[in-house]
Amino acid sequence: MELKGKVHKFGDDINTDEILPARYLNTSDPAELARHVMEDADPEFVSKVKPGDFVVAGKNFGCGSSREHAPVALKTAGVAAVIAGTFARIFYRNAFNMGLPILESREAAAELADGSDISVDLDTGVITALATGKKYLSQPIPPFMQELLADGGLMAHLKKGLEVKSA
Repeated sequence: MELKGKVHKFGDDINTDEILPARYLNTSDPAELARHVMEDADPEFVSKVKPGDFVVAGKNFGCGSSREHAPVALKTAGVAAVIAGTFARIFYRNAFNMGLPILESREAAAELADGSDISVDLDTGVITALATGKKYLSQPIPPFMQELLADGGLMAHLKKGLEVKSA
């Protein structure tokens, strides 16, 4: 599956409180969460992000708490995928559980510029800067994880499996 969109660039150690500030955790409504995504890291993010865009960040993206609200807010805001040098492990798993694709590529995280247009092939893990044609490699998303993403996350995947078995 190939995705195309603009880069929204962030630095290292973006924690879950910067992705979704704790003051908004009194709701679990995805649309309300999306209205505040990345608010403390970039107050203008919500007005700039368009469906299909990418968040690109440095190392340790998603560090901090284990809240699932963070990937839900990113996904609901229209972020197609997050590309980072590295991810906090709990965020990595939560992202797939919530149906948000993520890719690790230190080179892409370091070199891609804010506002640049890129394409991402989730099957191969290739990230391409469209203006230059430069390709960056990340690990392809394994087939099972792609199933989770296609189904909308872990709960939707499990529900689908139960419906198939009961039919």
